[in-house]
Amino acid sequence: MTNRSDVECWLTDMDGVLVHENQPVPGASELLQQWRDQDKPYLVLTNNSIFTPRDLSARLRASGLVVPEDRIWTSALATADFLAAQIPGGSAFVIGESGMTTALHEAGFVMTENAPDYVVIGETRNYSFEAITKAIRLIVDGSRFIVTNPDATGPSQDGPMPATGAVAALISKATGKEPYVVGKPNPMMFRSAMNKIGAHSENTGMIGDRMDTDIVAGIEAGLHTVLVLTGISDRAEIERYPFRPNEVLNSVADLIERYPVESEA
Repeated sequence: MTNRSDVECWLTDMDGVLVHENQPVPGASELLQQWRDQDKPYLVLTNNSIFTPRDLSARLRASGLVVPEDRIWTSALATADFLAAQIPGGSAFVIGESGMTTALHEAGFVMTENAPDYVVIGETRNYSFEAITKAIRLIVDGSRFIVTNPDATGPSQDGPMPATGAVAALISKATGKEPYVVGKPNPMMFRSAMNKIGAHSENTGMIGDRMDTDIVAGIEAGLHTVLVLTGISDRAEIERYPFRPNEVLNSVADLIERYPVESEA
């Protein structure tokens, strides 16, 4: 499926697509309004597992973008959805913030340090050496190793800071075990999002700003892929990859449908 006209449902990344450094990308508000007006199913996706959808909805609102919390799908929600399907009512030891723990609680999971089914590593700004040591020992003892997203670094005002993927690498080195990563670029993230809104790959589009996560996962999930140049990837970056998005646009403003105004006779 390569024609935008066939797209009936949209998935879109958040940072670098709708917002950039807490400022709305020009055209983002209008595109979201267009989807609401046309009653198009959509979800805003993020690999960030720190915040709950309610938190993110409030942050977007502060940036001038209206996105209800039920239109937000995080790697924490995707992880909880996946684990609940694997072991309903299971248990987990979590290194992460409220976005992750809330999602697992709502999925029926129990948080425990006593032989949990899973050790789940999510994004946090307060990594504890004691908690990392506990995670390593639990994984060595047989708990399954799950990571919400593979990002090795995250942005901050002072520059890059270590993120989930970096901590996961430390744990992998100590245990000799590789984690299962649920978030992008795993197409599982998109499939769970499509399940939430009742969408199908044949008529769903994905908008992202990264070739290495958004676009490759969109292609592998069978979606119509749109790369916007307001975030990480530029045209030179595209040439480095053996795959191509269906469309490359300057920004989401290029997706807004402009209808000609009829002149009065």
